[in-house]
Amino acid sequence: MQLTGNTILITGGGSGIGRGLAEAFQKRGNQVIIAGRRQQMLDETTAANPGMKSIAFDAGDAAGIRAFAAQVSEQYPNLNVLINNAGIMRRENLSAQPEDLADAEAIVNTNLLGPIRLTAALMPLLRTQARSVIMNVSSGLAFVPMAPTPTYCATKAAIHSYTQSLRYQLKGTTTEVLELIPPYVATDLMGGRSDPRAMPLEKYIAEVMEILSKNSVDEICVENVKPLRYAAESGHYDAIFKGLNEAMAAAAH
Repeated sequence: MQLTGNTILITGGGSGIGRGLAEAFQKRGNQVIIAGRRQQMLDETTAANPGMKSIAFDAGDAAGIRAFAAQVSEQYPNLNVLINNAGIMRRENLSAQPEDLADAEAIVNTNLLGPIRLTAALMPLLRTQARSVIMNVSSGLAFVPMAPTPTYCATKAAIHSYTQSLRYQLKGTTTEVLELIPPYVATDLMGGRSDPRAMPLEKYIAEVMEILSKNSVDEICVENVKPLRYAAESGHYDAIFKGLNEAMAAAAH
C-alpha cells in the first residue's frame, strides 16, 4: 500500500483504532475522511486535526449505506482507499438469550453486513482509480474466540474469510485487499482503555504504520496478535483458548 497521496475513508474513525489510523494517515499527506454514528466524536476528531473531513454514517443502517456511498462518491471522486473499521462488541449470555436476539443481530449488521454492503456500494468508484485499497479490520479474536462475546468473534472470523475471497476475486486488478488484525488494544471497546493488559493505542498504530511502510503483506499483524493469529498453526490453540477464557472469567469476578 502506498502511504501518501491517497484519499481515504475510515469508518468508525472518530475514536479508538479508527481515529489513530486517521491521524497517522493524515500526517503522511493523505486526505482523510472519517465516518461514524457519533457526531460529537467526529467533530472532536476533525477539530483536533485541521483538514480532516467527516460524514455521519451508521454501518448498521442497510437502507442508508447506498445513499452514504453516493454522497462520498460525489464529494470525494478521488477516493481510493476504504478502511472498514466500524464495529461494536457486546457481551452475550448464550444460555439465557432474549427472544429478539437484538444484540446479536446488531453486531452482525454492523460488523459483517456493514463492511460487505459498503464495499459493494463503493466498489465501482474504487475500481475506476489507477490504484485502490480495501482494508478490512478483523481481530485476533477471529482466530481464538473470547467466549463472553461470541457473535463479535464470529463476525470477525467471517470478515477474515470474506477478505480472503475478496482478495482472490480482485487479484490481477489495481485494487489491493488488506486485512488489519488487531490484538487487544487500549480503546473504549469493552473498557480496554484503562486495562493494563491492553496494548497502548499509540504503540499499536505506530507498529501498524511501520509494517505498512516496509512490507508488502496481505495481513497486518503486530507482534502482540501473532499468538492468536497463528494459534492453530502453532499447535497451541487449545491452550491459548483456555488461557484467554479463563483469564476473562477471573477478571469478571
